[in-house]
Amino acid sequence: MADMNRERHRTRETAFYLFTQQSLPACKPVLTPGWVITIFLFMGLIFIPVGLITLRASHSVVEIVDRYDTECVPEAFRIDKISYIQDDSIPKNCSRFMKVHKYMKAPIYIYYQLDNYYQNHRRYVKSRSDKQLLHGQKYHDTSSCQPVELNSGQPIVPCGLIAWSLFNDSFTFIRERAELKVNRKNIAWKSDRDHKFGKNVHPFNFQNGTLIGGGKLNPKIPLSDQEDLIVWMRTSALPSFRKLYGRIEEDLDADDVIVVNLMNNYNTYSFGGKKKLVLSTSSWLGGKNDFLGHACVIIGSSSLILAIVFTLLHLKYRRPHGDTSYLPWNRKSLSG
Repeated sequence: MADMNRERHRTRETAFYLFTQQSLPACKPVLTPGWVITIFLFMGLIFIPVGLITLRASHSVVEIVDRYDTECVPEAFRIDKISYIQDDSIPKNCSRFMKVHKYMKAPIYIYYQLDNYYQNHRRYVKSRSDKQLLHGQKYHDTSSCQPVELNSGQPIVPCGLIAWSLFNDSFTFIRERAELKVNRKNIAWKSDRDHKFGKNVHPFNFQNGTLIGGGKLNPKIPLSDQEDLIVWMRTSALPSFRKLYGRIEEDLDADDVIVVNLMNNYNTYSFGGKKKLVLSTSSWLGGKNDFLGHACVIIGSSSLILAIVFTLLHLKYRRPHGDTSYLPWNRKSLSG
């Protein structure tokens, strides 16, 4: 028994010694010129076709973008747009025309796009209470929602700056005097609806203060069904972003003219923001985005160029593997 324990101890000491001395068995590939050239060539042959396929998918997406924040301000108020948007006595309705240049197959996604809007600001991102969104007034610690935490001594549900600044422009679409139906269901993530917003939590004391931030919520509808709010609460990481408004489930033909009747309610003028309306189809890759395709093509092209350069250098300066005679200190010793 003592011999067995002694043998185990010796084995442990040996393994520990090998580990500390970095002498354990390991894979140590030798990157010969042939291997390096093959790897770069393989990367080029993979990335370039993937990039071209991705670009083709992106270019198959039909997209119409219309900026309306400036054109929907009456001529007399364009000098002072802030006073216009803050004056409730001035009508905010506006009509825009969007021409379809290419056949658009349903479903056609409707997005609103905001530019120069920093939803990633630290104070803005933290101004919410996820537990209150899930449990409602049963959860009392809403100090993270400051400064939109209480109103008239009563809690605000949902609290925080994100919910308070809810986007509230609205759109209706007409083609040939017939209104296009907009499906506004299932625009939010299912995981958000099921697990982050309470099914028995209703808006309470929301937008009842003297300073109104954005859209209002129906107090009879639980937060899990307020999909506009759920979409808005998923904050964007970049100052230019799009959020899904709904879907048109009818095909649009080329040369169709869509009349958009909108309510220009949301205040982006105080911080120099822009508002755009986007109609877009989708591909197997999603919406229109050329970045991924261009990135793959650039990486693949760079890899092919490097493979060619390394091949030429290897053919011109061929030397046996492991030959170190070209090193400066070895040259001196040979010449001496």
